[in-house]
Amino acid sequence: MRCSGLDTPRAVTNHHAMAQMETRGVERLLAAARERIERVEPAAAWEATTAGEALIVDLRSSDERRTHGIVPGSLHVPRSVLEWRADPTGRWRNPHLDERERLILLCAEGYSSSLAAASLVDLGHPRGADLAGGFRGWLAAGLPVVAAPEEDGSLPGMGAPAPRSDIID
Repeated sequence: MRCSGLDTPRAVTNHHAMAQMETRGVERLLAAARERIERVEPAAAWEATTAGEALIVDLRSSDERRTHGIVPGSLHVPRSVLEWRADPTGRWRNPHLDERERLILLCAEGYSSSLAAASLVDLGHPRGADLAGGFRGWLAAGLPVVAAPEEDGSLPGMGAPAPRSDIID
């Protein structure tokens, strides 16, 4: 099967030339993403979520969440499906992401969440933000952590936010 001329030698050469011209390096890509998003310190993120002004979206793997715990009230949306769950017009969106104007993304250390938050902005979430320092920063700030709930069998990223009870010391 041919893809409308995209597999011709000329198209392949042009694609490689464009890729070389657009290569930015991860540090430049990260800096560009952070220019377009809000970075939220852990204490401010906790304050915003407890006030109902934001939702923390946990991008970490299920294994990381089981091992280290989760932020109370956070919503688990694995990074691999974020754009499908956050697309306001998409058939695979998670309606819990529509309920808050401000979405604060959380990863392990605050790097991949910056890139993901820029993607949210591109999808039409102007207040897409990330948690500075990620989960590691959350722990360092001494903020509450709860045990990750058992998997409920739903599609990845389609669950509801975690409860705010069962805080681990």
